[in-house]
Amino acid sequence: MQKTIRTVLISCFLLLATLTAQAADQPAAAATPAAAPAPAATEAAPAQPALKPAPGLSLLPTAKDEAKPVVTTKIGVVDINKVSTDTAMGKAAQAQIKAQQAKLQKQVEGKRKQLDKFKADTERQLPTLTPQQREAKSKEFQKKIEEFQKFGMKAEKELMENQQKLTKNLFEAIGQATDALGKDNGLQAVVINRELLFAAQGVELVDLTADLVKLLDVKGAKK
Repeated sequence: MQKTIRTVLISCFLLLATLTAQAADQPAAAATPAAAPAPAATEAAPAQPALKPAPGLSLLPTAKDEAKPVVTTKIGVVDINKVSTDTAMGKAAQAQIKAQQAKLQKQVEGKRKQLDKFKADTERQLPTLTPQQREAKSKEFQKKIEEFQKFGMKAEKELMENQQKLTKNLFEAIGQATDALGKDNGLQAVVINRELLFAAQGVELVDLTADLVKLLDVKGAKK
């Protein structure tokens, strides 16, 4: 047993000695790679590619953009209520509407008084009337009420139609005069002031109300 162990140990020592001798015969590895030999003075150095900075990473100041001229858009505005009240045409239309309204109101009041009188007379006669007479008076009174309602509706319709006609004529005249003013002032558009809720930067608002009133009066005087 001891002989076997001794034989194994001797074999291990011999193997270790052999490996040590082989390692000593090999050259030592360089700690760092050998530097490349410098190029000869007569040889031209190869051209290096130009490096382009990545977008947005350049440290050089960028050229400032040239200031662009501000384009101004001119839009005309009109106070339509002031035009309606200050122009001769608007004043005439309002006066005509008021006169017609007063006339119709007077007629309605007259019809109402007649109806009230008939009602009072009928109520006073009721004790002396027979059932048939009462029924006849009731039907007559109901008919008068219906006639009064129809008259009131007709009067209101006439007033509204006349008002729409006068308003239409006024707006047509305003439209024609505004078209001329817009072209003369080099405007892009003309709007009613109460309909304008926002104007961006670069938009110039031109009030045409006073000029429009004058132009409408001049045209009205020539007719």
